[in-house]
Amino acid sequence: MGLFRRFSPIVAYRDLRLFLSQRQPYELIFLIAALGVTSFLIYAFMKDSYVEKEYRPNIVYVEQWPANRTDAEIIAQQKLDAPIQAKRRAEQKAREDAQRASFKRLDDKLNKMGI
Repeated sequence: MGLFRRFSPIVAYRDLRLFLSQRQPYELIFLIAALGVTSFLIYAFMKDSYVEKEYRPNIVYVEQWPANRTDAEIIAQQKLDAPIQAKRRAEQKAREDAQRASFKRLDDKLNKMGI
């Protein structure tokens, strides 16, 4: 295990200090700038790599009704289904409004940048 004796954090720190002490000040400034740009790009790619869950459509199966239903039965079933349908429409409208607002914010940012 003589190989791992040479890999010590203390020795690495001393070596880094020696290396940095022999550099000119402008080289250190460019080192910091290069590390900053690299760190920013890594952060940007990590943040941009977020992927939303895949959209799965809500499949609605058609109910089969007997052909001899009366109008009263049809109206009664429509009254039962009306609140459910209204709730679904409201949820869909809320999703569309949120998406529209998101696109508007993006458009405003792009307009502010002159794009």
